[in-house]
Amino acid sequence: MQYIAYIGNMAKLTVELVNGDDPSELRHEFFGQHHIAAPRADELARLLPLLRDAVATVADAGSIEPVNVLLETFPPTMIVSSHDETGTPHLHFARDGEDAVSWLGRSCAAALAHVICGDPHVTVGRCQADGCERFYVDDSRNRSRRFCSNTCASRTTVAAYRARRKSQDAGA
Repeated sequence: MQYIAYIGNMAKLTVELVNGDDPSELRHEFFGQHHIAAPRADELARLLPLLRDAVATVADAGSIEPVNVLLETFPPTMIVSSHDETGTPHLHFARDGEDAVSWLGRSCAAALAHVICGDPHVTVGRCQADGCERFYVDDSRNRSRRFCSNTCASRTTVAAYRARRKSQDAGA
């Protein structure tokens, strides 16, 4: 895995946790590769508010303080690993086999720090659909994504169409 992909995938895992999504294949893959037992919901209770604040500040280009709080609470441990199929050395931010919350905290904190410092390959955004509080990682070619899902994009498009139609009907 290229280092750039690692940062992006850790950002995706972070957003998945913050959004409260069911575990994805990516999460299972990360936990398996790094010998991490899936955490229980009660174990994540300490981490999730810090992650949510940090993701929100990255998505909204806010104060860097929530990312720094996450880094202070879960300081990354830089490790060079060559566990992937190519054996190519790359950086990890936590030791394999650590408890899940510490591993997630360290890894997610480091990834978000890279993103907030301007990693050009990873963009975290907040869904622009009315009433949606979800985040997303924009890996589109031109970084133009505005919604967390096709559902939110479609709902917004339909609402805008209906509003235009209603306005036209009222003016006629």
